[in-house]
Amino acid sequence: FLIIGNEILSGRPKDLNLNVLATALVEKGIRMREARVVADDEDEIVGAVQALSKRYDHVFTSGGIGPTHDDITCDCIAKAFGRPVIRNPGALRLLQVHYERSGIELNEARLRMANTPEGATLIDNPVSAAPGFTIENVHVMAGVPRIFEAMVKELLPRLVGGAPVRSISISCPLGEGIVAAGLGAI
Repeated sequence: FLIIGNEILSGRPKDLNLNVLATALVEKGIRMREARVVADDEDEIVGAVQALSKRYDHVFTSGGIGPTHDDITCDCIAKAFGRPVIRNPGALRLLQVHYERSGIELNEARLRMANTPEGATLIDNPVSAAPGFTIENVHVMAGVPRIFEAMVKELLPRLVGGAPVRSISISCPLGEGIVAAGLGAI
């Protein structure tokens, strides 16, 4: 899981998306093996995407696909895979319908949310219409927690998993130092 955003590294907002994704993947029978947080920096994002996509079956990202100047994730993902950025016709239609219904201007900043790397498939966003996308094994989603959670729910049926991972918590009044040797032996 690659969490993208200066704001997360500042400590101002709490990241809620890691828990949402980890919980959903466990239920799908997919084990999360790593989580990273990177700044809104092209080299950092490109390098992390390239490294993680080679190492893992799936890479999930959150953040950096909105309309503001620091939303550079789409461009970075495209660069990581050597693809051009296009104005995705399906994403454009979704945004046109959404903004027409809401009576809000679909300005140039908002139009950036219709951009994807060439060849990407869309991840639906039932909350605010601007879709995420999948390119190769990388699934790119919004950072806003309620939108991220909705996108995860839309994406999960497309992924092949295994048996759900189950765990049991047992209350133990003893400290870890007391039970460590016994647990190690088990």
